[in-house]
Amino acid sequence: MPFATASDGVKLHYEAAGRGTPIVFVHEFGGSHWSWEPQMNFFTRRHLCVTYAARGYAPSDIPEDVSAYSQARAADDIVDVMSANGIDKAHLVGLSMGGFAVLHAGLRHPDRILSITAAGAGYGAEKAHEDYFKGISDQVATNFETKGAKNFAPTYAEGASRVQFQDKDPRGWQLFAERLGQHSDRGAANTMRGVQMQRPSLYDLEAEFKAMKTPLLVMVGDEDDHCLQPGIFLKKTVPASGLAVFPKSGHTLNLEEPALFNQLLAEFIAQVEAGRWGPRDPRANPAQIMRTE
Repeated sequence: MPFATASDGVKLHYEAAGRGTPIVFVHEFGGSHWSWEPQMNFFTRRHLCVTYAARGYAPSDIPEDVSAYSQARAADDIVDVMSANGIDKAHLVGLSMGGFAVLHAGLRHPDRILSITAAGAGYGAEKAHEDYFKGISDQVATNFETKGAKNFAPTYAEGASRVQFQDKDPRGWQLFAERLGQHSDRGAANTMRGVQMQRPSLYDLEAEFKAMKTPLLVMVGDEDDHCLQPGIFLKKTVPASGLAVFPKSGHTLNLEEPALFNQLLAEFIAQVEAGRWGPRDPRANPAQIMRTE
């Protein structure tokens, strides 16, 4: 079982397969390295694909101290996994918590990144809901500690932006919920408190995102309400960005709509590698409604 060693000594389990331009997949809070099976199976046909279990997720190390968990650390862990696989530059793909991680990696390590795909990235970013998000995140952490992952997973897995997955693919959702129930109680609580609760709002990083040169694809479900506006914000702010909205879809996009997810991601990477995914055409002035001269 291969492990990468992070710069602080934490061991991160990873899986790698395929050949070609590298893609690194970064999972969400409710998932783990297994969450990317539909993408690993598809993209290993043309790419070297790597996925890993974040710190706090077995079989990776589960540090006991919450100080070992942070948004910056999550971004740096991506690069440490890349280095362990001998990867200089890669396309990064993240969902939710992983979406935040790849965005922050783009800000911290732009020289190591070919492109960024951030799906379902937005929870806690809305300024109007910042305090509420921190409070509810602490309650989620407490529930993992007191009830345990096995008992709390069914509740968490039926969140307002998860039931779309349940409705479309009951078997896939059930597997998601069962695997969530196997998470480390301590790892989940520490991740929630150290990463989710402490990360800065995307809106607070507007200047940094405006200066970002890395090609970006933002994906969001139209029923993932607290990611919609942050997704539009990223589209309007990052120069070389595109926004894909999935109809009648929730948060777990890569599992809920794997075929559409893979199609859009494949086209995005192809355009990036062809040098055809650039900044918005300056003639597409958002202040203009109709041209008169």
